[in-house]
Amino acid sequence: MLLHLTIGIISIFILYMVVPSLITRLAGYGVMRRGTSPKEVAFTFDDGPHPEYTPRLLDLLALHNVKATFFVLGSQAERYPELIKRMDREGHQIGIHNYIHTSNWLMLPGTIRNGHLERTADIVESIVGTRPDYYRPPWGLINMFDFFRLKQYRIVLWSLMAHDWSREKCQTSLRSTLLNRIRDGSIIVLHDSGDTLGADGNAPHYMLLALEEVLNQLKTRNLKCVRLDEMA
Repeated sequence: MLLHLTIGIISIFILYMVVPSLITRLAGYGVMRRGTSPKEVAFTFDDGPHPEYTPRLLDLLALHNVKATFFVLGSQAERYPELIKRMDREGHQIGIHNYIHTSNWLMLPGTIRNGHLERTADIVESIVGTRPDYYRPPWGLINMFDFFRLKQYRIVLWSLMAHDWSREKCQTSLRSTLLNRIRDGSIIVLHDSGDTLGADGNAPHYMLLALEEVLNQLKTRNLKCVRLDEMA
């Protein structure tokens, strides 16, 4: 009896969590992982907005005439609506990254739908008048019920993650990692907040220093930085 129960729990775990994440990460099923147009890349930023780092990031993007996509937390959007307005006003795309930074593996489908996706979409829409339809689950972890949301949301992962939540990585290798690994169609994930679990609080400061150098270098490669909804 106990053995059957254990096997049942493990099977549910695999079907609900592991299989969906594997087929999205390995096969790309149901998700956007990279673009197909030559000479286009997309910078995306998770976990914000943050009152210190997001304004600095927006200043940097404006300086280089770069449009990006922000996957915002609903709780942060509620606290800093002026930053959401500024993102929209300056031509950036706003997507959803749950209400708080909680993994979809740890929540029931109804909680994700009502407590995170719809709640955050309502918040963003109330601020800028447009409802977001691009979604990145925290840590990129998908459960099986997330596939039922594909008609409503475009689920986005990435082709390049540079571990910029680590201050050490930002200081020592972020610049070279980005410059060496960015290709046509790259979707790059970075973070404009260090307040989430496992992140160094001041890592975004060093990320911004590295990003400034990277954006300068990308100009010599004739790469255009676009929003996700502009990327083929």
